[in-house]
Amino acid sequence: MRLCAGVDLLLQIVNHVVLEISDTMGRLQLNDLTKVFDSGGNDIVAVNDLNLDIRDGELLVLVGPSGCGKSTTLRCIAGLERATSGQILLYDRDITHLKPKERQMAMVFQNYALYPHMSVRKNIGYGLKITTDLSREERGQRVEETAELLEIEDLLDKKPSDLSGGQQQRVALGRAIIREPDVFLMDEPLSNLDAKLRTTMRTEIQQLQQDMGITTIYVTHDQTEAMTMGDRIAILDGGELQQVGEPLKCYHQPTNQFVAGFIGSPSMNFLPVTHDGETLEHDTFTYTISTETVDSLADASRELTLGIRPEHIQLAESDRGNAIETTIQVVEPMGEVTYGYFEIGGETYTVSIDGEYRMEAGTQVDIVFPEEKIHLFDGRTGAAVKNTKLEAVADPLQV
Repeated sequence: MRLCAGVDLLLQIVNHVVLEISDTMGRLQLNDLTKVFDSGGNDIVAVNDLNLDIRDGELLVLVGPSGCGKSTTLRCIAGLERATSGQILLYDRDITHLKPKERQMAMVFQNYALYPHMSVRKNIGYGLKITTDLSREERGQRVEETAELLEIEDLLDKKPSDLSGGQQQRVALGRAIIREPDVFLMDEPLSNLDAKLRTTMRTEIQQLQQDMGITTIYVTHDQTEAMTMGDRIAILDGGELQQVGEPLKCYHQPTNQFVAGFIGSPSMNFLPVTHDGETLEHDTFTYTISTETVDSLADASRELTLGIRPEHIQLAESDRGNAIETTIQVVEPMGEVTYGYFEIGGETYTVSIDGEYRMEAGTQVDIVFPEEKIHLFDGRTGAAVKNTKLEAVADPLQV
């Protein structure tokens, strides 16, 4: 009886330790991460004091325009670039100066970097051969299991040149998965695929990451990928973090004008206005605002930027309050939606309407920016001073 009780206690302790380890596995922290490149005596700050806490098991997307520092950040995490300053912690262990092979991470690149002279089987298993002491039989079993997971069992004896782009991408993923890393690092892995295959692979990567529960950092310049894939997204510009949060929060409540313009397609429309009491004054129109909006502008500059997303603009009757008369100049029917382009004060803006409705170039329309949908940004700093409210959405399965 005592022996059984001792065994039970030991099992409880082991289970507790395993649970504690799993709770912290993959948690990655970037503390004041900075990377400076010396270009002929001129310092180029690629990443500037970046602070991020990537949660265990989440898929975090680093997104931003070319040159914003997202790939450099990923390479610093992987150990392919040496950080100028700051810390990289993996479950509270400082890995800032460790070699790439000591970091328990696997990276998938934009170019698949497959060995052309090796079969798929050898490409997937090569990493195990050089980094572990597993036997050939054990490596072979792991390769088979990984190929089954990715549904490429019938490709194991083919060469990369015999594969399509999507199949090569699956092989590159398999080479990363088989190492059973703590963290996946993906640097624009879908950019070489056509649009349809990119959509398919995007879904497959999401499902794979959710099934495996491995912390993943995914780099892309495509804000559609960021919005659809990320548990959270981190938007970078000029090497600095602009905002990190759930995709819909970044869409509805951007912290500044840059984020507002970058997230969403087509981009948000921006119009310069001046705050004067209960109105916003544009060169060609006056926009009356509510007391609630007036109060939110108490500490704001008089010079503001009004933002409105194309999908939030409404076509209105001429007697509607705050209606602006304009002419649709160009129409782009996309099927599900139709984009119309119009001018206000010599600048071109975009409206998006349901594709079932016909809109023709040359049509005069009155447009309205619903107050609950407008954003206002400080004209000097770009900081958001008014955003839309992120309302709770009804569960479609309960409707």
